[in-house]
Amino acid sequence: MLNTIAGVPAADTEPARAPGAFEELVREIGHDGACEVLAVFWDDTDARLKRFRELALDQHRARIAREAHSLKGSARTFGYRRLAALALQLETSVEVLTDADYCNLMDRVDAAYAAALELEPAR
Repeated sequence: MLNTIAGVPAADTEPARAPGAFEELVREIGHDGACEVLAVFWDDTDARLKRFRELALDQHRARIAREAHSLKGSARTFGYRRLAALALQLETSVEVLTDADYCNLMDRVDAAYAAALELEPAR
């Protein structure tokens, strides 16, 4: 059962990005370094989201869980809270998801990724 707030899955109510997340990273590793690792994040996430759609759920649940775990960590690094929350949901529920549930969850992950992209004017 999904954790919901007013009928909306809780992960979907997370803000797209935590305020000040990128600025925090800049303080830690500098502007150039932050921009470089952010560019890698976008490239890796683009590839990862394509892989999720290519993997057969029943044959690749463990790999999907590992990919979701990686997505969760990298999304958290950049403050993309909704994307991280959905990746956590995928990671922790992949063993019990039906194909329909998986497709629905991936649609929500894609929407969270699109929302994150909208926050990046330089991309």
